[in-house]
Amino acid sequence: MRIASKLAALLSLFAITMPAKAQTLRVAAAADLQYAMRDLAAQFEKQSGIKVVASYGSSGNFRSQIQNGAPFDVFFSADADFPNQLVSGGFADAGTLTVYAHGHLVLWSSAEEHLDLPRRGFETLNDPRVKKIAIANADLAPYGRAAVAALKQAGLYDAVKPKLIFGENISQAAQFAQSRSAQVGILALSLTFADSMKHGEKWVLPANLYPVMAQAAVVVRSSTNKKAAQAFLDFVMSREGQQILTNYGLSLDSTAAKP
Repeated sequence: MRIASKLAALLSLFAITMPAKAQTLRVAAAADLQYAMRDLAAQFEKQSGIKVVASYGSSGNFRSQIQNGAPFDVFFSADADFPNQLVSGGFADAGTLTVYAHGHLVLWSSAEEHLDLPRRGFETLNDPRVKKIAIANADLAPYGRAAVAALKQAGLYDAVKPKLIFGENISQAAQFAQSRSAQVGILALSLTFADSMKHGEKWVLPANLYPVMAQAAVVVRSSTNKKAAQAFLDFVMSREGQQILTNYGLSLDSTAAKP
């Protein structure tokens, strides 16, 4: 209720004070938000008149870009570490740091691979037909780190390491799996809600196999649109915003993965 009231007040303020030319909010968004952010941005613009322009990529790359002066207003990371690093370095406002969702991992393969992945789960990775397994770069992408952690926890990492191919971010890893350059991808559940991936096979990894993926956002200190950035954060945390995230398999509850 408190968030909803704050959001309503901020949107009312914009309705009164916004100049004739609509504001544009520049958002750096982790690649797992590619589809959820589209819906969040559209609904927020409809309510506020503020246009949200999102760029997608690995959270680690965005951290570096913001440190080097990239003109973003708000950063939505796939983890909490990179936003905290920006706060510690004086590049983001500590008071705006917000955990907006928890992410979840899934095995995904094209239905054309006929791997029976939903029934076999991790056993699929040892199938001789699986020559390549796509994951995100663990140095730059939190979903890549989580994938490596899950493989190690399951005792599979050494056996499948030669099969791993790495996308710069989780979206590129998904593209490898979709194009069948890899027979299986260890991906963000949120990406598998895209129309192009809905008909593939998937198996949601047990949450106890990898560290909790708390995804955090923060307003960039150099932003000239801080009120708009905060209004957008408040919208994302509102009941409406959280429902949009839930539609894409993201949740405030770290254990509530819904395939």
